[in-house]
Amino acid sequence: MPFKRILAPTDFSEPSYYALDMAVELAEHFNAELHLLHVVPPLHVVPVPVNVEIPLYEAEMREAAERSMQELMEQRIPQSLTVFASVVWGDPADEIINYQKEKGIDLIVIATHGRSGWKRFVFGSVTEKVVRMPTCPVLTINAPEEE
Repeated sequence: MPFKRILAPTDFSEPSYYALDMAVELAEHFNAELHLLHVVPPLHVVPVPVNVEIPLYEAEMREAAERSMQELMEQRIPQSLTVFASVVWGDPADEIINYQKEKGIDLIVIATHGRSGWKRFVFGSVTEKVVRMPTCPVLTINAPEEE
């Protein structure tokens, strides 16, 4: 099956870079478009008073993500590839699935973070949700287990 559009979601972590490297290889092999996606998760409001201006904080988070995406493209993506990079706001798993459907993505290459036990319970598994929902193949790349 030739892939024309490959999606590599990233959270700018080392495990996501393992998956990105595989996505780059596949994009080069299939002469496919490479789509990079970072999802800025919503700020969970806590019920205690905090001196944080939420709109300002959210704007700073988005700007930081856009800078990180630009650095990622400059440092890790060959210029020979056709690349589309997006930073969006929302639930990571939902936004990855929405992007896949909107852009007609043929393959998602995503990292597993190697979390187990309480960390997986607390943080959930974006990868697990993505594997269960898309309408295209999903290649999961196992990352070393976190300590």
